Amino acid sequence: MSAFIADWLNLLLRWAHLIVGIGWIGTSFYFIALDLALRKRETMPEGVMGTAWEVHGGGFYHVEKYTVAPKQLPDDLIWYKWEAYLTWVTGFGLLMVQYYFKATSYLIDPNVLMMTAGEAIIISVASLVGGWLVYDRLCKSPIGKNTPLLAVLVFALIMVAAYGYTHVFSGRGALIHVGAFIGTIMAVNVFGVIIPNQKKIANALMEGREPDGRLGAMGKQRSVHNNYLTLPVLVMMVSNHYPMLTNHPHSWLLVALIIIIGAMVRHFLNRHEAGDPLQKYVWALPVAAVGLIAAIVMTAPRSLDASGERVPDRVVLDMTHKHCVACHSATPTNELFAEPPNGVQLETLAELRRWSDQVMAMAVHSDAMPLGNETGMSEEERQVLGTWIAQQK
Repeated sequence: MSAFIADWLNLLLRWAHLIVGIGWIGTSFYFIALDLALRKRETMPEGVMGTAWEVHGGGFYHVEKYTVAPKQLPDDLIWYKWEAYLTWVTGFGLLMVQYYFKATSYLIDPNVLMMTAGEAIIISVASLVGGWLVYDRLCKSPIGKNTPLLAVLVFALIMVAAYGYTHVFSGRGALIHVGAFIGTIMAVNVFGVIIPNQKKIANALMEGREPDGRLGAMGKQRSVHNNYLTLPVLVMMVSNHYPMLTNHPHSWLLVALIIIIGAMVRHFLNRHEAGDPLQKYVWALPVAAVGLIAAIVMTAPRSLDASGERVPDRVVLDMTHKHCVACHSATPTNELFAEPPNGVQLETLAELRRWSDQVMAMAVHSDAMPLGNETGMSEEERQVLGTWIAQQK
């Protein structure tokens, strides 16, 4: 596949992924907020557990939620499902285009684990399927009735996956797979539990049978899980732009902090929307703040000593021509690129000085570049490059 076609596929899939993802997240957040806003009122129809009055766009809306379902359903019942399905489909398409088709550059790092592209793809697919199966079994077991214990075990499951990914894939590949791992759980929750259970309830009503309330409770449980996992998974999906996350030697611990931060923020917002007294949930924000501070401290760049012997310009220029210009030149020779990534060219000393901050972040403070370290850039070379950049300040 040519670099030009690959770039267009990447762009179109990313665009579609954003569109349907926004729709899915929006409906998820809305319905959780709506559920929390329901109030019991003096006069409510039979079977209604709560109602909410809302105002938006100049209009007033009155929403009712039934304990299970009304005795009769209208023909124009609206289902919210395709946003979730298409978010996963476009996300997996992006995973294929960016990481499967370019596995040796983006997914595999020989310094982490030597393997073929086929082996990496098999591990990827098997882990996504296996993650869902373990999660689903936990939810359906007696543990599923103990919300705090289930939350701890689902968190532990994600941590096991994160630790495994960071010891199998490249830094970028590892964190994007944590996102795909969580995203797969969320999407299959909709496809395999929430929608089928709702359909069973609807069919029971149409056939004149009493719906099983456990089906709705199970769907609600998975919906809440999706709600709390949304903020962390969004960070994972954009992590490849931040080598301070992807190429940290303990990036799986950063994953733990990101999940805690996102879950705490989401909990604060949920309880606020539910109208709970502030003192009952305000603790969530300090916990999130401590997690954020810990993540910032962990990712703080190390300082470089620029006071020693001056690094010759020629040494650095030779080094970047060896490791960088195959991609970062006016006419890249790397088949993955038709033009320099992000417009960054590193053929001259002037260009190196112009992009020195990016080079420091990508090739000195982390080993994100060269991609997959295909050129075998050593730690000593990175130190030399970093010293030269520090001496230019």
